[in-house]
Amino acid sequence: MSSKLISMLALICGFTLAAYAQDDLAKRASWTQPSAAEVKGQVLAWAATQKLDEATQKEVDLRWSDETLPGTGVGLLEQVALTIAFVDAEVRPIVELCRGVAPRRLSLPVEILIDESRDPFERNNLRLYYAQWLTQHALYDEALEQLDGLTHDDVVDPASLLFYQSVVHHRLLNKDGCLVSLNLLLENEQDIPRRYLSVAKLMESDIKPLEKDSLDEVSRLMDDIQRRLNFGRAGTRVRDEEEDVIAKLDKMIEDLEKQRQQAQQASGSANGTLQPSKPADDSHAMGGKGPGNVDQKRLKNEAGWGNLPPKERQEALQQISKDLPAHFRDVIEEYFRKLARDGGN
Repeated sequence: MSSKLISMLALICGFTLAAYAQDDLAKRASWTQPSAAEVKGQVLAWAATQKLDEATQKEVDLRWSDETLPGTGVGLLEQVALTIAFVDAEVRPIVELCRGVAPRRLSLPVEILIDESRDPFERNNLRLYYAQWLTQHALYDEALEQLDGLTHDDVVDPASLLFYQSVVHHRLLNKDGCLVSLNLLLENEQDIPRRYLSVAKLMESDIKPLEKDSLDEVSRLMDDIQRRLNFGRAGTRVRDEEEDVIAKLDKMIEDLEKQRQQAQQASGSANGTLQPSKPADDSHAMGGKGPGNVDQKRLKNEAGWGNLPPKERQEALQQISKDLPAHFRDVIEEYFRKLARDGGN
C-alpha cells in the first residue's frame, strides 16, 4: 500500500472520528439522573448533620440499605421525602398531605421550605415534592412559587422537576418558560419516564403554535379564569384576566367590523357603485339626479360594543366563537351581557 493511500485513509478516519465526537457532544444532555447510590450518599450526608440518636440513625440506614433502594427518580424522591419527614417532625404535615394520609389543612408550615437556615438538600427536595402535589391539584401559582429558582442540580429527581415546571408554565400560558423546560427535559428522552415523554411532546406541540391575542389564547384565559373561580378566587388577578379577555374580544370585533366594511367597499367598487369616502358639505349643491331621500343619522353608544342590536351581536358572537369549543360560546355571550350591563350603569 502506497504512502499516499495510507495518508488518505488516515485523513478519512480522522474526519470520521471527529464527526462522531461532534455528534456525541451534540447529543449529550446538560443534566443526568443521579443513581440510587448517589442519592443514598446525599441522604446519609444530610442525616449526619441532623445529630440523630442511635435508633433514628439505624432506621435511616435500614431505609437506605442497598436491597431496598428505589430504581426510579420518582421513587427516589418519594423515599427522600419520607426519610426527611421521619427525621424532621416539623415538615411531616407537608409530606403527609402530599401522600394523602392527612386531610387538607387551612395552614401548613410551608415557610420551612424557604427557611435558608435549613439544609438546602432538605428544602429543595421538599419543595419539588410539595410542588408535584400542588400541580396535580391545579394550584399552579402556588406550585410555581415552589419550583421557581430550582435547577436540575438541586434535586434528586431532575426529570420530575423539569416536567412539573413545564406543566405549570403551560397551564399559566408562559410559552417561553414552558418551551425552555421542555427542551431541557427532552434532552434525556431515553432516561425519563414514558408518561413524562408522552405528555411533554403533547405540551410542546400544543403550545408552540400559541399566538398572543388569538382565539386560542382567549379560550385558555377563560379556562384559567374558571379554574380560579372554582377555588373561590375573585380578586385582582381574576378581574384583570376578565378585563383582558373583554379587551381582546373587543379588538377582535373591531377587526371583524373593519374587514366587513372593506369587503363591502370592495364589492361596491366591483359593481360600479360609487362609495364616497365622506359625506358632501351642506353648503354645496351636488350634481346628478336622485329621489332626494336622506338617511337618518344613526347614533350609537360610544361606551362599548356590548349594546349592539341582538342580530348584530349574535353575528359577531358566531364569528368569534366558531373555532372554540361549545362551552366557551356561553362564556363569550356572558361577557357580552356583562359589558352591556356595565355600560348601562
